[in-house]
Amino acid sequence: MERSRALWDRLAQRYDRSIRPAEVVLLQDGRRWACQHARGRTLEIGIGTGRNLSEYPDDVELTGLDLSPEMMAIARRRAADLGRQVELREGDATDLGWPEATFDSVVVTLTLCSVPDDAATIREAARVLVPGGRLVLLEHVGSDRRVPRAVERLFDPLSRRMMEDHLLREPEPHVRAAGLRIVHAERRKLGVVSRVLAEKPPVEAR
Repeated sequence: MERSRALWDRLAQRYDRSIRPAEVVLLQDGRRWACQHARGRTLEIGIGTGRNLSEYPDDVELTGLDLSPEMMAIARRRAADLGRQVELREGDATDLGWPEATFDSVVVTLTLCSVPDDAATIREAARVLVPGGRLVLLEHVGSDRRVPRAVERLFDPLSRRMMEDHLLREPEPHVRAAGLRIVHAERRKLGVVSRVLAEKPPVEAR
C-alpha cells in the first residue's frame, strides 16, 4: 500500500496530461456515461485528480476516496474551481471504512486495474451500497478478442511492474460473485473498454 501511494503521489502532477490521449481514443464519453448513472449519496472509489467531477448531476451528494494525498489535492482544487461540493477521504479501496448500506451509488472508473485486489474492492463496493443501489464501472479490461488480448498479455508483466496497472482484469465475474445483478454490460474498442451498470438486490419483504 505504501508503494502504491508513493507511486501515485509521484505521478499526480502529470497524470491529467498523460491520461488525456487515452480518454480521447478509448473512453470517449465514458466518464459522462458513468457519472450520469449516479444518484443520491454517491461514493467514487479512486477519485484521483477529480477528472469525473464535472460530469456528475448537480443533485448528487458526492464522496471521493483515494489512496494518494497528492492526487486528492488536485481533486480538491478542481472541485473548488467547479463550485462542486465533495467530501474527500484518503483510504484503501479494498477496506472501506463506511458501514453497510451507506451509499445509493458507487462509481469506479479506471481504478480496478490498479488496486491490489479487484474482487475485494467490488465486494466492499457492494457492501456499502443500499439495497437497490447502483454500482457503475468504467474500466480497461482483458479483451474478449483473441488478438487484442494477446497484445495485452504480452505487455501485462511490464505494466504491472512499472505502473501497477493490470491489463487482463475482468470485473464482471466479481460483480456477480458480490451478489449484484448486472443491468447493463458492454465492451468497446476491440473489447478493451468495459462499461458495467449493476444493482444490489432490494431486501425481500417477509
